[in-house]
Amino acid sequence: MTNEIMLSKLGFISIFPEMVSAITDWGVTGRAVRDGRCSIEVIDPREFATDKHGTVDDRPYGGGPGMVMTAPIMTAAVESAKNLLGDRAPVIAMSPQGQVVDERLLTTLLQQDSLIFVAGRYEGFDERFVSRSVDIELSVGDIVVSGGEIPAMLVMDSLIRRIPGVLGDELSAEQDSFVDGLLDCPHYTRPEIFEGEAVPSVLLSGDHARIADWRAAQSLKRTLERRPDLISEFDLSDEQRSLLARWEMQ
Repeated sequence: MTNEIMLSKLGFISIFPEMVSAITDWGVTGRAVRDGRCSIEVIDPREFATDKHGTVDDRPYGGGPGMVMTAPIMTAAVESAKNLLGDRAPVIAMSPQGQVVDERLLTTLLQQDSLIFVAGRYEGFDERFVSRSVDIELSVGDIVVSGGEIPAMLVMDSLIRRIPGVLGDELSAEQDSFVDGLLDCPHYTRPEIFEGEAVPSVLLSGDHARIADWRAAQSLKRTLERRPDLISEFDLSDEQRSLLARWEMQ
Protein backbone atom coordinates (compact mmCIF):
# COMPACT_ATOMS: atom_id res chain seq x y z
CA MET A 1 0.00 0.00 0.00
CA THR A 2 1.30 3.44 -0.91
CA ASN A 3 1.73 6.12 1.73
CA GLU A 4 0.94 8.90 -0.72
CA ILE A 5 -1.19 11.62 0.85
CA MET A 6 -4.45 11.95 -1.08
CA LEU A 7 -6.73 13.73 1.40
CA SER A 8 -8.21 17.02 0.20
CA LYS A 9 -11.90 16.98 1.23
CA LEU A 10 -13.50 16.71 4.65
CA GLY A 11 -17.07 16.58 5.87
CA PHE A 12 -18.18 17.75 9.32
CA ILE A 13 -21.62 16.72 10.59
CA SER A 14 -22.72 18.45 13.79
CA ILE A 15 -25.74 20.13 15.37
CA PHE A 16 -23.32 22.93 16.26
CA PRO A 17 -21.86 23.64 12.81
CA GLU A 18 -20.44 27.00 13.90
CA MET A 19 -17.84 25.18 16.00
CA VAL A 20 -15.94 24.18 12.87
CA SER A 21 -14.80 27.80 12.54
CA ALA A 22 -11.97 26.85 14.92
CA ILE A 23 -10.59 24.86 11.97
CA THR A 24 -11.75 26.90 8.98
CA ASP A 25 -11.01 30.42 10.24
CA TRP A 26 -7.82 30.19 12.26
CA GLY A 27 -4.18 29.24 12.09
CA VAL A 28 -2.57 26.68 9.82
CA THR A 29 -5.83 24.88 9.02
CA GLY A 30 -7.66 28.11 8.23
CA ARG A 31 -4.91 29.06 5.80
CA ALA A 32 -5.10 25.61 4.21
CA VAL A 33 -8.83 26.09 3.60
CA ARG A 34 -8.38 29.62 2.24
CA ASP A 35 -5.58 28.47 -0.06
CA GLY A 36 -7.74 25.65 -1.41
CA ARG A 37 -5.47 22.86 -0.20
CA CYS A 38 -8.46 21.26 1.48
CA SER A 39 -12.19 21.88 1.65
CA ILE A 40 -14.61 21.27 4.52
CA GLU A 41 -18.30 20.66 3.90
CA VAL A 42 -20.45 21.31 6.98
CA ILE A 43 -23.81 19.59 7.48
CA ASP A 44 -26.26 20.29 10.30
CA PRO A 45 -28.47 17.24 11.03
CA ARG A 46 -31.27 19.59 12.07
CA GLU A 47 -31.76 20.34 8.37
CA PHE A 48 -33.29 16.86 8.08
CA ALA A 49 -35.61 17.07 11.07
CA THR A 50 -39.30 16.56 10.37
CA ASP A 51 -40.71 18.92 13.00
CA LYS A 52 -40.60 22.67 13.48
CA HIS A 53 -38.28 22.32 16.49
CA GLY A 54 -35.50 20.65 14.50
CA THR A 55 -35.52 17.60 16.76
CA VAL A 56 -32.64 15.17 16.15
CA ASP A 57 -32.89 13.02 19.30
CA ASP A 58 -35.37 10.97 21.33
CA ARG A 59 -35.62 9.12 24.63
CA PRO A 60 -33.77 5.79 24.82
CA TYR A 61 -35.70 2.52 24.70
CA GLY A 62 -35.37 0.72 28.02
CA GLY A 63 -35.28 3.97 29.97
CA GLY A 64 -32.35 5.76 31.46
CA PRO A 65 -30.96 9.30 31.43
CA GLY A 66 -30.19 11.40 28.42
CA MET A 67 -31.31 11.35 24.81
CA VAL A 68 -30.16 9.41 21.76
CA MET A 69 -29.56 10.87 18.29
CA THR A 70 -31.97 9.14 15.91
CA ALA A 71 -30.94 6.82 13.09
CA PRO A 72 -33.14 8.38 10.35
CA ILE A 73 -31.88 11.93 10.93
CA MET A 74 -28.21 10.96 11.17
CA THR A 75 -28.47 8.67 8.16
CA ALA A 76 -29.95 11.51 6.10
CA ALA A 77 -27.09 13.80 7.19
CA VAL A 78 -24.49 11.23 6.10
CA GLU A 79 -26.23 10.72 2.75
CA SER A 80 -26.13 14.48 2.21
CA ALA A 81 -22.41 14.53 3.00
CA LYS A 82 -21.77 11.69 0.57
CA ASN A 83 -23.61 13.57 -2.16
CA LEU A 84 -21.05 16.34 -1.66
CA LEU A 85 -17.93 14.27 -1.04
CA GLY A 86 -18.58 11.02 -2.88
CA ASP A 87 -20.10 7.67 -1.93
CA ARG A 88 -16.70 6.17 -1.16
CA ALA A 89 -15.83 8.68 1.58
CA PRO A 90 -15.36 6.76 4.85
CA VAL A 91 -17.65 7.87 7.67
CA ILE A 92 -15.92 8.42 11.02
CA ALA A 93 -17.93 8.73 14.23
CA MET A 94 -16.19 10.09 17.31
CA SER A 95 -16.95 7.85 20.29
CA PRO A 96 -15.37 6.86 23.64
CA GLN A 97 -15.86 3.27 22.45
CA GLY A 98 -13.81 3.84 19.31
CA GLN A 99 -10.28 2.93 18.31
CA VAL A 100 -7.77 5.32 19.86
CA VAL A 101 -6.20 7.58 17.24
CA ASP A 102 -2.47 7.19 16.65
CA GLU A 103 0.04 8.14 13.98
CA ARG A 104 -0.30 4.85 12.12
CA LEU A 105 -4.05 5.31 11.79
CA LEU A 106 -3.66 8.92 10.66
CA THR A 107 -1.26 7.81 7.94
CA THR A 108 -3.91 5.40 6.68
CA LEU A 109 -6.64 8.04 6.73
CA LEU A 110 -4.45 10.45 4.74
CA GLN A 111 -4.56 8.00 1.85
CA GLN A 112 -8.28 8.65 1.42
CA ASP A 113 -9.41 11.39 -0.94
CA SER A 114 -12.20 12.44 1.41
CA LEU A 115 -13.42 11.73 4.94
CA ILE A 116 -16.69 12.45 6.75
CA PHE A 117 -16.60 13.15 10.51
CA VAL A 118 -19.79 12.76 12.56
CA ALA A 119 -19.94 14.48 15.95
CA GLY A 120 -22.47 13.09 18.39
CA ARG A 121 -24.14 14.66 21.41
CA TYR A 122 -26.23 13.52 24.38
CA GLU A 123 -25.92 9.75 24.97
CA GLY A 124 -24.64 9.13 21.46
CA PHE A 125 -26.13 7.58 18.34
CA ASP A 126 -28.81 4.98 17.75
CA GLU A 127 -26.74 1.81 17.23
CA ARG A 128 -28.55 1.11 13.95
CA PHE A 129 -27.06 4.27 12.49
CA VAL A 130 -23.60 3.21 13.65
CA SER A 131 -23.86 -0.32 12.27
CA ARG A 132 -25.30 0.76 8.90
CA SER A 133 -23.62 4.08 8.14
CA VAL A 134 -20.39 4.38 10.13
CA ASP A 135 -17.14 2.87 8.86
CA ILE A 136 -14.84 3.74 11.76
CA GLU A 137 -15.42 4.78 15.38
CA LEU A 138 -12.53 6.83 16.76
CA SER A 139 -11.57 8.00 20.23
CA VAL A 140 -8.99 10.60 21.25
CA GLY A 141 -8.44 8.95 24.64
CA ASP A 142 -10.10 7.55 27.73
CA ILE A 143 -12.08 10.66 28.57
CA VAL A 144 -15.70 11.70 28.08
CA VAL A 145 -16.53 15.16 26.73
CA SER A 146 -19.80 16.95 26.00
CA GLY A 147 -19.81 16.18 22.29
CA GLY A 148 -17.78 14.85 19.39
CA GLU A 149 -17.00 18.23 17.83
CA ILE A 150 -13.75 18.97 19.63
CA PRO A 151 -12.39 15.42 19.23
CA ALA A 152 -13.34 15.48 15.53
CA MET A 153 -11.63 18.84 14.99
CA LEU A 154 -8.54 17.60 16.82
CA VAL A 155 -8.23 14.72 14.35
CA MET A 156 -9.05 16.97 11.40
CA ASP A 157 -6.34 19.43 12.45
CA SER A 158 -3.79 16.63 12.70
CA LEU A 159 -4.71 15.43 9.21
CA ILE A 160 -4.85 18.82 7.49
CA ARG A 161 -1.41 19.91 8.68
CA ARG A 162 0.05 16.83 6.98
CA ILE A 163 -1.35 17.72 3.55
CA PRO A 164 1.55 18.76 1.29
CA GLY A 165 2.03 22.52 1.17
CA VAL A 166 -0.01 23.30 4.29
CA LEU A 167 3.00 23.89 6.53
CA GLY A 168 5.59 26.43 5.48
CA ASP A 169 8.36 23.91 6.16
CA GLU A 170 7.52 20.31 5.25
CA LEU A 171 10.10 19.12 7.80
CA SER A 172 7.86 20.51 10.55
CA ALA A 173 5.37 17.69 10.02
CA GLU A 174 8.06 15.06 9.53
CA GLN A 175 9.75 15.96 12.82
CA ASP A 176 6.63 16.18 14.99
CA SER A 177 6.16 13.94 18.01
CA PHE A 178 4.91 10.44 17.22
CA VAL A 179 5.65 10.61 13.47
CA ASP A 180 8.61 8.28 13.98
CA GLY A 181 7.09 6.66 17.07
CA LEU A 182 8.98 8.89 19.53
CA LEU A 183 8.35 12.14 21.36
CA ASP A 184 9.89 15.31 19.97
CA CYS A 185 13.18 16.68 21.29
CA PRO A 186 13.41 19.94 23.33
CA HIS A 187 13.45 23.22 21.38
CA TYR A 188 15.05 26.57 22.21
CA THR A 189 15.05 30.12 20.83
CA ARG A 190 16.30 33.56 21.92
CA PRO A 191 17.42 34.75 24.39
CA GLU A 192 20.50 32.54 24.69
CA ILE A 193 20.32 32.75 28.49
CA PHE A 194 17.01 32.94 30.38
CA GLU A 195 16.97 33.31 34.17
CA GLY A 196 20.44 31.78 34.36
CA GLU A 197 19.69 28.81 32.12
CA ALA A 198 21.61 28.66 28.84
CA VAL A 199 20.70 27.04 25.57
CA PRO A 200 22.60 23.73 25.17
CA SER A 201 25.95 24.58 23.62
CA VAL A 202 25.63 21.98 20.88
CA LEU A 203 22.76 23.98 19.35
CA LEU A 204 25.06 26.98 19.03
CA SER A 205 27.93 24.99 17.50
CA GLY A 206 26.84 25.21 13.86
CA ASP A 207 27.74 21.51 13.53
CA HIS A 208 24.58 20.16 11.91
CA ALA A 209 25.60 16.53 12.25
CA ARG A 210 26.17 16.90 16.01
CA ILE A 211 22.94 18.83 16.37
CA ALA A 212 20.98 16.07 14.60
CA ASP A 213 22.73 13.50 16.80
CA TRP A 214 21.82 15.43 19.97
CA ARG A 215 18.20 15.86 18.94
CA ALA A 216 17.84 12.15 18.20
CA ALA A 217 19.30 11.27 21.61
CA GLN A 218 17.03 13.76 23.40
CA SER A 219 14.01 12.35 21.58
CA LEU A 220 14.88 8.84 22.76
CA LYS A 221 15.58 9.99 26.31
CA ARG A 222 12.35 11.99 26.59
CA THR A 223 10.29 9.09 25.26
CA LEU A 224 11.83 6.64 27.73
CA GLU A 225 11.23 9.05 30.62
CA ARG A 226 7.74 10.29 29.76
CA ARG A 227 6.13 7.66 27.56
CA PRO A 228 7.83 4.32 28.20
CA ASP A 229 4.74 2.66 26.72
CA LEU A 230 5.87 3.90 23.30
CA ILE A 231 9.27 2.28 23.48
CA SER A 232 10.97 -0.25 25.72
CA GLU A 233 14.64 0.12 26.50
CA PHE A 234 14.93 -3.55 25.61
CA ASP A 235 13.75 -2.73 22.09
CA LEU A 236 16.45 -0.13 21.49
CA SER A 237 18.84 -0.84 18.67
CA ASP A 238 22.58 -0.93 19.32
CA GLU A 239 22.82 2.38 17.47
CA GLN A 240 20.20 3.98 19.71
CA ARG A 241 21.85 2.66 22.87
CA SER A 242 25.19 4.07 21.70
CA LEU A 243 23.57 7.40 20.87
CA LEU A 244 22.05 7.73 24.35
CA ALA A 245 25.25 6.70 26.10
CA ARG A 246 27.36 9.13 24.08
CA TRP A 247 25.26 12.17 24.99
CA GLU A 248 24.65 11.15 28.61
CA MET A 249 28.40 11.20 29.17
CA GLN A 250 28.72 14.79 27.91
